[in-house]
Parts: sequence; structure tokens; C-alpha cells
Amino acid sequence: MDYRYGSHTVFQVEYYSTASKESLQNRSSCSIIMPIVTHLNGWMLLSGSLIRRSGDYDARLFFDLGDGFFENQFFEIHTSGKGVINEVIYLPVEVKHLKFSPMGTAGEFELSALSIGKIGKLEQLWRMMRRVVAMIFLHPVQKRRIIGLNLLRMLVDLQGAYKIAGKLRAHAAAPPYQLWIEKFAVLAGYDRAQINQHISRLASPPCFYLLLVPDSAHSDAVQETLDSLDEQLYRHFTCVMLDTEAADDLNAVNHGSVQAAWLAQLNATLAGKWVMLLRAGDVLEPHALYWLACEALASPGAAVLYADDDVLDENELRCQPRFKPDWSLTHFRATNFIGNAVALRGSEVAGAGGVTLECCRYGSYDLLLRIADVVGDAVAGKMVHVPAVLLHRQQVDEHEAQQWERAALQAHLVRNGIQADVIETLPGCRQVRYRLPMDAPLVSIIVPTRDAPEFIRRCVESLLEKTSYPSFEILVVDNQSADSIALTYLEEIACYKQVRVLRYAQPFNYSAINNFAVQEARGEVVCLLNNDTEVISPDWLEEMVGHLLQPKVGVVGAKLYYPDGRVQHGGDLVGVGGVANHAHAFLGRDDPGYCNRAMVAQELSAVTAACLVTWKAVYMQLGGLDEKHLKVAFNDVDYCLRVREAGYRVVWTPHAELYHYESVSRGKDTSPEKKRRAKREVAYMRKRWKQVMRCDPFYNPNLSYERPDFSLSHAPVVAKPWKA
Repeated sequence: MDYRYGSHTVFQVEYYSTASKESLQNRSSCSIIMPIVTHLNGWMLLSGSLIRRSGDYDARLFFDLGDGFFENQFFEIHTSGKGVINEVIYLPVEVKHLKFSPMGTAGEFELSALSIGKIGKLEQLWRMMRRVVAMIFLHPVQKRRIIGLNLLRMLVDLQGAYKIAGKLRAHAAAPPYQLWIEKFAVLAGYDRAQINQHISRLASPPCFYLLLVPDSAHSDAVQETLDSLDEQLYRHFTCVMLDTEAADDLNAVNHGSVQAAWLAQLNATLAGKWVMLLRAGDVLEPHALYWLACEALASPGAAVLYADDDVLDENELRCQPRFKPDWSLTHFRATNFIGNAVALRGSEVAGAGGVTLECCRYGSYDLLLRIADVVGDAVAGKMVHVPAVLLHRQQVDEHEAQQWERAALQAHLVRNGIQADVIETLPGCRQVRYRLPMDAPLVSIIVPTRDAPEFIRRCVESLLEKTSYPSFEILVVDNQSADSIALTYLEEIACYKQVRVLRYAQPFNYSAINNFAVQEARGEVVCLLNNDTEVISPDWLEEMVGHLLQPKVGVVGAKLYYPDGRVQHGGDLVGVGGVANHAHAFLGRDDPGYCNRAMVAQELSAVTAACLVTWKAVYMQLGGLDEKHLKVAFNDVDYCLRVREAGYRVVWTPHAELYHYESVSRGKDTSPEKKRRAKREVAYMRKRWKQVMRCDPFYNPNLSYERPDFSLSHAPVVAKPWKA
């Protein structure tokens, strides 16, 4: 570190850290102490660059008033998506020292050119107003209303508006869950009054049938659930509880006719009701049944209503929230992400075989799979997600239930005539490995390239040496290579039986190159693959094609890693952090990610064309990649969205693994011409896919749309039915 003093700069820091979890247990282990000279007070500008590869975004500048640093004496430091720090702060005369902390958890960061200096009143006002105005124009009205940002606030309380605007920067610290609950999830008195008024106006209020199974080992758990039912604002429900003797008998070898008769009677009474299977200890929010009733009325064709949930710890504090995506059968097969926060239409339950003793014991997983069997491909409007935490569950041992879930999943696959192996990956998570038919479809792997001989060699050789898929061809598309080594290598591989080298002599247009190659492809399936990739798992193509062969799947994407093993691509989130961004970026290879989502197959809005497979017929039907509007960027996202628009599913699987060295042939978009082109592509995507970008169905509106890391939002845009 080199501290320099001058008229505007107190110190200059060039600093890099790769901190391990062992060495970075608290902020002090990576904090930078900054000296202060006596004349440095008043309005200051903290500037620099802070790029974080992992860890959180909770950067803080602590100040010492003469008696040491305290946790409540700090400025929040927000950075742009590119890591730029430009924070206006006010230092009182009493400040003796400053301490900069780049993050609050273990992680890796790069800090450079950190400096602080005085600024005048006009610059202070200009910088603050510039940020506030930019955020007002960038974010929609509803979001600004929730967070409290508007022009009037700027005029009467510029410092307060500036602080709020900072929370909307790409790399602002996420709010702690307890603070988020207090701000967005606690019912005020006027909320309750509005809910009660709304309930009184409901013409045909839905009725809920709640089935509660007690836990003999935790007798107080039943009372917790019953207490939460007593507090329900919506009273159109019936709760039936199995007696302890019946509950204890659920695992008996011979259940006898009593249980069978009871279940038959139960299933006969479900018509016209919504069924919920509750475990002892499940606690419903006071407005839970009301919100579900509103969704039932708003979605008359719904078969399933499910909500977000969280956990009650040993101190009855809420933690571990699960903000869930919209329905995905692929995701549900891989893990029970729905849980008990679910209401099932009684007629659908009856049509799917009814409630069983196993459902009473282990929950609704099997029943949901049976309903999914009945619903089939017609899922639109059938599986409705309520983006609100309406149920709090207890921390319990799930091992027995997980074993039963695996058996239920295998039965579901058999019912649907699907040949697959179910492999446990993490507790509660499974890989469904779909078996290929004897005559596996030919896959045409399309690899555009220009020069970069070391990369195309690595890519092609890994394909030929490691890929175990029985039937594939490689189409290397040369786009004006001039490197002699690259040209020699292309001549060499053109002699290989499985390789064809195509020449594309036009200027670089990623979409057009792939469209040209797909027309030459002989396979039913085409795989778009970057030349800067390398196969890791030999069965990567079996995994991807296995998913593609499932009903209505149009695209399948892979899990890609940086050369150091961190995740580069875990699927794409649309509208999050911009137009689209990769989920789970920079996680460790075995890091499960948010709610294990980095380790389970699931539907997503889009995946990267650095490695995706799709049906050639679908590709041709939709006109391929958009070579007019999206010559370089976002063409894969646009294609996936059009695939979904046409009624197909887009699936991402973590079990097909490759390294990705990121666009080495094309380079970066640094020239003025390339920057103009990039802006045009961004503008096109925002106009074409405006609605999806406001709410990606496979993300959650309670999570941050400033960056794709599944952190909590400072302004969750969730429509509350009593405020409609």
C-alpha cells in the first residue's frame, strides 16, 4: 500500500487479496486502516475500483471518532456493476481514522486505486443528484414507490434520496433477512383492516381443508400449528388432525380397514375444497389462507397453489428463506422445492388418486407428482406460484422423507414410461439420468472459430477423446482465420471421419455463422458450442440429449466452469443485472448455490449458446438465431425466449460439465463501433422482451434484480391482493 497526500487525495491504495474462509473470519482480517490529517473533514469523495469474485457485496467505510471503531459507525459503499466506487460521504471534524472493509464474509476481491479527497459543495450536489436522477429513470415506478425514491424526495431530502439510490446500484449490500422481514413482510394494522374488508367482499370464498399430522416426539409442535390457525384472518377452513394412535400406526405393516375407510371418506369430501397437508410445527402467516384464497379466485383453472417459505430456528427466529421459482417439473423431479407451503384443488387430488397414508406421513411430494401426471403438458395456469413467505417450517430430520420421495419419483417415472436412473447427489437432491434409445439421434456439434489454434485444438480433441455419446459429427466453421498454425490444424482435422470444416467468409456475425452451419448439419439435434470450451464429463452429451428427449423440451444448456474450477455459467436469468446474466457465477464447483439450485437440473428462461443442444427442426422453424438484430450478443437468450414462446421448455443441467475460456476468438467490445453495436443489441432485447425482463418466472420478485446472485431485494415488486 502506498499512501500519498495532496490537495485532493489522502491516500492511494493498490491492493489485491485472495482471502480464504480460514483467514477471513471477520472484517478486520481484510480491512485497510487509513490515516487522516486534521484538515480532512466535510464533503468527501471516496473513489476506486473494487471487483469481488466471491463473497458478499457489503463494503463499508468505518470511522473512528477517537475512541475506536464500532460496528454502528460506518458508511455503506456501493459500487457499479464494473466495480467502480464513487461515493460521496460527509466526514465530521472528530474523525481520526478510517477503515475500509471490502466485504463482510469470506471471499476473493481485487481492490485498486482507492482514494479519498475533498470536494466542493457544487460537486457534492451534482454527484448526488446525478445518481438519484439516473436511478429514477432506470427503474419502474412501482419499484421506486416501494423503495421511496422520487424527484420530490430528491428536492426535499437529497441526502436521504442519495442513500436510497445507492441501494439500487448493481453491487449494493443486500438487506439482512430480519430487516427485510420487518420492512416488507410484517402486517401493519391498516394491512389487517384492508384484508378484513377485502374478505367481506368475496362473493364465493374458497374453502380450505387442512390435514394435520401430529408428531408424538414434539407435542408442542402441534400447538404451534394450531395457534397459527387460530390467528388466520381468513376463516373459511376446516382443520382435521389425526389422533396420535392413528399417526403412530402409519408405518405399520398392516394398516387395516380402519385407515383405508378413513382415507376413502376423506377423499370423498374433498370436492370443492383446497387441500393442505401440514406437518406438526408448520406455522402459517396470519394472511396465508387469505392470500391463497385470492390466488384461487384469480386463477380458476389452477390445480396447485404454492408459496415461498422459511425455517424457524431454535429461538423461533425466521431464517433460511426459500424464494422459489415458478413451476418446473424438471426441477421438482430433482428436488422437492415446493415443500408444504402448497394448496391442492380437491377435484385434482381425487383425480390423481387421492390422499394416501404416505402423504399424511411424508407430505405432498408424491401427490404433486401424480397431479403433474394428470396435468401433463397443459401446465399453463395450473401450477400457480405465490411469491410470498406464507409458511414457516421447523428444522427436522428429512432423511426418512427423502427416501420416500425417491421411491415416489421412481414410481412417477414408471407411470410415465420413462426409463431413467435416479442418483442421489446431495441430501434431498437427485439426478434423473434419462436413458437414451437404442438408436440415439445424431448430434451435429457446431463450433465457430477464427484463429486461436490452441483453443480450437483443445476443444476438438476433447470432443473426440472424451465424448462417449455414440453418434455425433463436428462442424468446425472457420470465419476468416489468418493464423497459419490455425489454418494448418483446420486442414488436418478436415481429414477426420467425424469432422467437417466449413468456410464462412463473411464478416463476423455469430448468429449468421451458426445459421449457416445448421443448414449443413446432418443431425436431428444440433449442439452450439464455443471454440473456447473443453469437455470435462465424458457423458455430457448423453445428459443433455436425455433431457432434450423429454416432452416439449426445446433447448438444454450445460454447466460451464472457468479454468480455475469456479462456475462461469449456471443458466441465464433474464432481466436480472441488465438484459441477462449467468446465475451462480464464481461459485465453487461443488457449491450448492441458492437452495441447491447450482446442483440440480431445472427449467430456466435461457441458457448460453457457449454450449446448448436443440432440435434442428425447432431451430429451423423459429428461424435460428437473429442475425439481423443480434449479430454478437444475446442471440442465445433471444432464441431461448422464442423457444419458450413457441411452447417448448428450456432446461439447464449441472451434470453436463465443460470448461469455458470466454470469447477468446472474438475479444472484448472495446472499440466505439463495437460499443454502439452492443447498445443497439441491448435496446432491441429490452424492447422485444420487456415483460420477461420485469419478472423472470424462474427467479423471484423478492430477490435482487440488480445482480443475479439470489440476494434479497431492497424493493421487492410483489402485488399484494389487499392493495389491488
